[in-house]
Amino acid sequence: MAANRRPIALAAAVATAAALGAACALPALAAEQSTPSAAAAAPAMELKDGTLDWGFKESFRKYIGAAGKITVEDGATQAEGNGVFTFVNGKGTYDMTTHGTDTAFEGGVNFSAHGGVLDITLSDVKLSTAGTGGAITADVATPAGTANDVAVADLDLSAVRPGQGAGGAMVFKDIPAKLTKAGSEAFNGQYKEGEALDPATLTVKAVAAPTEKPTDPAEPTEKPTEKPTDPAEPTEKPTEKPTTQPTESTPKPSPTTTVTDKPAVAPGTIVDGTLDWGVKASFRSYITGAIANGKVETTAGATASGSGYRFPDATGRFDAAKQTLSAAFDGKVRFLGHEENGAYALDLSLTNLKIEADGTEGRLIADVSAKDRETKKTATYTALALADLKLPAGGLTAKNGVVTLSAVPANLTAAGATKAFGGMYQAGDQLDALTVAVALDEDAELPSTGGTTGGSTGGSTTGGTSTTGGTSTTGGSSTGGTVGGAGTVGGSGALASTGSDIPAGTLFAASGAIVAAGAGAVFVARRRRTV
Repeated sequence: MAANRRPIALAAAVATAAALGAACALPALAAEQSTPSAAAAAPAMELKDGTLDWGFKESFRKYIGAAGKITVEDGATQAEGNGVFTFVNGKGTYDMTTHGTDTAFEGGVNFSAHGGVLDITLSDVKLSTAGTGGAITADVATPAGTANDVAVADLDLSAVRPGQGAGGAMVFKDIPAKLTKAGSEAFNGQYKEGEALDPATLTVKAVAAPTEKPTDPAEPTEKPTEKPTDPAEPTEKPTEKPTTQPTESTPKPSPTTTVTDKPAVAPGTIVDGTLDWGVKASFRSYITGAIANGKVETTAGATASGSGYRFPDATGRFDAAKQTLSAAFDGKVRFLGHEENGAYALDLSLTNLKIEADGTEGRLIADVSAKDRETKKTATYTALALADLKLPAGGLTAKNGVVTLSAVPANLTAAGATKAFGGMYQAGDQLDALTVAVALDEDAELPSTGGTTGGSTGGSTTGGTSTTGGTSTTGGSSTGGTVGGAGTVGGSGALASTGSDIPAGTLFAASGAIVAAGAGAVFVARRRRTV
């Protein structure tokens, strides 16, 4: 079957879905096909029954899911759990001369929130490819009007290999996508040009039957001696050979088998993992204590674990030689405090947590949603660097298929201090240490529990008698304890976790007035140096 790589055989095979896949995904192979004979043999072919699985951006879906609603229409569907969208009935063409595809799909999706202030509809979705690049375009409708054929996403097919789907369809799975300038403008600049979007998966079929047409023209170059020798048997040999050769050659043209297996076994691919982190012990105590009188919610797979929270289902890459780690985790944690008229003045959410590490340096990144307690407006930040991490020398080492980093020190970044915590803390303040465990092998065993993630070192400072007291509803017993005084555990009349000697009764009275005035941040600012 090696002869199938010759230009003449590839030209004949263009009517098959396999040729389509090879030409789209393998630039060198596509260049080989750019011969006069190939173009003459089949300059284009029709595609049908296509689907596009694409979620635009997971963090945006989650944001809309919390603040509004998502509606699919005209045949499009959405996967359960606020998953990706599937656009259907794709029709288009594959051009043999340029090796480009153009496929248009049915279906649309509407995002709406904030009483209609945010209202965006994507419809008439199309996917096109040219060489190793491509684009997703759509009609974008907003309250300001409709823009047709907006190039929302740029695609990179340079590392994508075709796989085989049901009914002979070719599947181009997880095509990397990035937001275009036009896409950024369509979403009112909420995300910047070049930001990573959800990967896209394209599935297409050729209209022409792929099992008969390629068989006769593709084989003359390989078996000219057999067919002339037995001219009376052309109807028998094709029936025998397809039944024998396909089963024997299935492993050979195995871009399908090789490609689908590679991600699971490729060196350095992260197949699972967990991140255990408590954010900041004294912050948890503040949220659930008598001042904020709030709560902590974990969703999207995150759970309360030990003295913090566990974020599961890691994906990403680990390079032992370069000593680099990039691991993303599922799950969301939301802190709510200072309830006023049924709404919380303090509302902070962290999701899409990611660890980026290089040698002994690293960063903790997250999508952040934070409410301003004075304006009551919520700001969202994608891929915000929350904390700087200090890794032990040689820590990026795999043992039994697992890379484990325990009690890694974390310090708040300037962006995290201002954008996530609204100035409650300062850049460089210590957060809870974190523990990461990622598996590089599907058979590798992850630690069953994360245990303690390590509290903030400033949590048990001087002052008060409740340095180990304080029962948080979700955070467990933090090292700093809750605010002392009436109605709390610890019972000294001072702020046990901060060392403040201001009587708790005075603080309670002051906080009530401050919150009523919509300026709870003032009180928080008093504590930020040591909380």
